[in-house]
Amino acid sequence: MTIIIKLILAILLFLCLLDMPYGYYQLVRFVALIGFGILAFKANEQDKKTEMIIYGGLALLFQPFFKIALGRQIWNIVDVIVGIGLIASLIMNRTKSQL
Repeated sequence: MTIIIKLILAILLFLCLLDMPYGYYQLVRFVALIGFGILAFKANEQDKKTEMIIYGGLALLFQPFFKIALGRQIWNIVDVIVGIGLIASLIMNRTKSQL
């Protein structure tokens, strides 16, 4: 389940680089809040405190209720970094499981 969540979040974040309607960005904020919240909960269950803090922080960053105004360029940079981080975590988990 975490693989699917990470893939969906990465795709949604990369799509934010395109010129989308404002409603799309609001949808991404809600989905990111829920997705990162689930990932933080799963990390806590597996006793991975560092991952839990990272995913919890990302849930707070993307939450739609108290918006953090960073500007479009900075949000694009954040989206790319987080998207790459999600893909990297998938690759790292896959290589760990093959060892």
